[in-house]
Amino acid sequence: MKPGPIPSQRSPRMQKGNSHLPFFVDFLPTAALRLAAPRPMSEKKRRRTDAGPPAASTSASAASKKLRRPDSHAQGLRKQLKPDAEILASVREMYDAAQSAASSSKALTLSDLSLSAACREVSDRDAASVQLAIERAVLAMARSILAGRGFSFDVPSRAASNQLYVPELDRIVLRDKSSSRPFASLSTVRKATITARVLSLVYAVLRRDIHVTKRDLFYTDVKLFQDQSQSDAVLDDVSCMLGCTRSSLHVVASEKGVVVGRLVFTDDGDRIDCTKMGIGGKAIPPNIDRVGNLESDALFILLVEKDAAFMRLAEDRFYNRFPCIIVTAKGQPDVATRLFLRRMKTELKLPVLALVDSDPYGLKILSVYMCGSKNMSYDSSNLTTPDIKWLGVRPSDLDKYRVPEQCRLPMTEQDVKAGKDLLEEDFVKRNGGWVKELDMMVKTRQKAEIQALSSFGFQYLTEVYLPLKNQQWVTFSHGGYQDDRKAWTPYPSVGQMLNVDDVLLLNA
Repeated sequence: MKPGPIPSQRSPRMQKGNSHLPFFVDFLPTAALRLAAPRPMSEKKRRRTDAGPPAASTSASAASKKLRRPDSHAQGLRKQLKPDAEILASVREMYDAAQSAASSSKALTLSDLSLSAACREVSDRDAASVQLAIERAVLAMARSILAGRGFSFDVPSRAASNQLYVPELDRIVLRDKSSSRPFASLSTVRKATITARVLSLVYAVLRRDIHVTKRDLFYTDVKLFQDQSQSDAVLDDVSCMLGCTRSSLHVVASEKGVVVGRLVFTDDGDRIDCTKMGIGGKAIPPNIDRVGNLESDALFILLVEKDAAFMRLAEDRFYNRFPCIIVTAKGQPDVATRLFLRRMKTELKLPVLALVDSDPYGLKILSVYMCGSKNMSYDSSNLTTPDIKWLGVRPSDLDKYRVPEQCRLPMTEQDVKAGKDLLEEDFVKRNGGWVKELDMMVKTRQKAEIQALSSFGFQYLTEVYLPLKNQQWVTFSHGGYQDDRKAWTPYPSVGQMLNVDDVLLLNA
């Protein structure tokens, strides 16, 4: 601390100040000199000093060195980075491979397969055809009532037992099995009433050719719906029953997902440049049918689980150093973000890399993007983006990058159960790398968020971790390892660079 002025140097303002101020100004220099003066050392203390530091000090020194190890390790990883030009050249190879694969292969559909069980899928339909489907349903109800049979809705069952994972499509689909929802039954009368009400509301929205949010729909009849989750569930039932996507009903969710980076598109005719959207990014329009004319010079799409990591990437303009498009749904993926991601991959033919937390819920979120959710399996053909690469943060990264123990979190029993449940899923069993990582997570009972990397520095994610991950990914996924999602075979030249276990984890 800078000592106060001595009395002879006091300014006129100080001299005219409060009465107690001169006392402290006079006292501080004297006190500072007294504290700075060396004190005589006692004989006992002198003997202890001559004997050297005690064992406890040695332990403290060792502990101090141990705490400094992550920093030194981080510096070592930084030195492993190749020049950006070399990493970009390799990333471009990955981009070229994705472009070639998209051009030469045709996406399989349910109609291309001979499945033992019939499955139901929906498709985009225009407003006129959806209105016609509703009119036919209402007309059938009226005829049934006039015939004295009452009326009921045949609603496709979306129960978990009615879901089917199809390996050839790498997504979850819905079996074609329906259940009756009669108005005359006490157990289903309320659900049937809500279904009829939602049909009438959707019909009114379509006739006016407008879009409304799910929240708007709920507030049209709060006493009947009671909770928005009930109106949302029936809305999905209606979508599945009419054979159209939810966006075809003109009912959308509120804006949630955001995008930033090397992407230009039109939103209802307005040109949007996503490099000029600041650190908050551009909100993904809930009405995806308004989006058009996608243009990009990006080499890949980076899918991020959380808003905090997204903001770090946007503020550091990671997309300028490594041309990419950065997308996040800020947690659980919403329909608009899933549709937007699939559309970007399909139209721009870009590889997609994912950055999620190292916990079971991060992998669940990633699986929803890749294979679909069981709640909306009837629309998985439009909502899923297959072949997303799990870039990080992986359980093996915690030790590989020496994430400090104080930045790791112990898994709760619920976390462990979620991890074990994931290991039982068919789409996980099909991917050996995921199984190995999940096994490690469950056994170590440790998890970590993306923000744990900030222990090495707030910009470590953008300056070291992701560039190094891109460097490792490209080196080993295109330098001699071929993916059949079941077995990995290293070429000799690359096998000498890294052990096979590491390559399994990198390429899964």
